[in-house]
Amino acid sequence: RIHTSGPKPLIDMLRQKSRPYLFSNSLPPPVVASASKVFDIIMADNSLIAKLAANTKRFRSKMTAAGFTLTGKDHPISPVMLKEASLASKFADEMLKRDIYVIGFSFPVVPKGVQMGTCEVWLESESNCQPLHTEEEVDQCVDAFTEVGKQLGVV
Repeated sequence: RIHTSGPKPLIDMLRQKSRPYLFSNSLPPPVVASASKVFDIIMADNSLIAKLAANTKRFRSKMTAAGFTLTGKDHPISPVMLKEASLASKFADEMLKRDIYVIGFSFPVVPKGVQMGTCEVWLESESNCQPLHTEEEVDQCVDAFTEVGKQLGVV
């Protein structure tokens, strides 16, 4: 562990802006127990992993075809790269109006000049594509991204 000492304003600023601090929260025991149970489930039956892979491939290919730039190769968390922080925020707000939760990230979470609305998409009708989403839900998500992307001049 590394400890930092200094005047209160400095410590407060570090807590708000420091990248390592932003991602260093300890996990509560119920979260750890839940994660452990997930591993038990997927070790016993890999059908959810196969469905997740299919949903991810479907989402990523349709988003790319629609004109979006995604990073992260084949990962279910699909960062959708946008031009500026305010655009990422507006995009997330517009997606929420369509019952799709998208998190817009900007500095200091990502490097300065890199803005993204990461597709941690949770379909309420998270991309974090989920294995239990249907193909229709994945398509609805892409359609909403495309609609908002056109509205905001992204695609």
